[in-house]
Amino acid sequence: MNISFAASNTILVMGDSLSAAYGIPVEKGWVTLLEEKLNAEKFPHRIVNASISGETTDGGIARLPQLLKRTQPKIMILELGANDGLRGQPLANMESNLRKMITMAKKQKAEVIVVGMRLPPNFGLAYTSAFFATFRKVAETEKTAYVPFLFEGFASERNYFLPDTVHPNETAQPLILKTVWPVLEKFLRP
Repeated sequence: MNISFAASNTILVMGDSLSAAYGIPVEKGWVTLLEEKLNAEKFPHRIVNASISGETTDGGIARLPQLLKRTQPKIMILELGANDGLRGQPLANMESNLRKMITMAKKQKAEVIVVGMRLPPNFGLAYTSAFFATFRKVAETEKTAYVPFLFEGFASERNYFLPDTVHPNETAQPLILKTVWPVLEKFLRP
């Protein structure tokens, strides 16, 4: 990825396949829809989508310093952690990584939005509950904005997912944007 511009109105999306439009055309993904909405409403912001399918918080923390330096974002949407959970990684490691990424972004004077995720029930109630609670805990203690659940309102509806039943399809992307937008909008309006 060769991002070599800086703009004070940059929104950096640090995510995984859920923000990288996995399995659908990139132009149909929620991040592209966000960019279109910003343009249509005449916001001066530009989007840098640094999301990579399969990314974990370990990978995010390794890439973030260079991305912050190059993009100098005003806002960072932090949508990482799902792959940590799907791999059954220790939640303390995920939590620590999320906190470190937030600290890095704040040092660059960026506002941060933490995006929460849930895991399928087959990971067990104790782990899935603790996983989901980690995002709120991090957002509250780090005093960041918070989107509780990226798939709010459609997670149990199979018709919004690709055949893998994990990744949202094109139809779900506007719903994801509808979930993220109210939290992001607070940072966009003076």
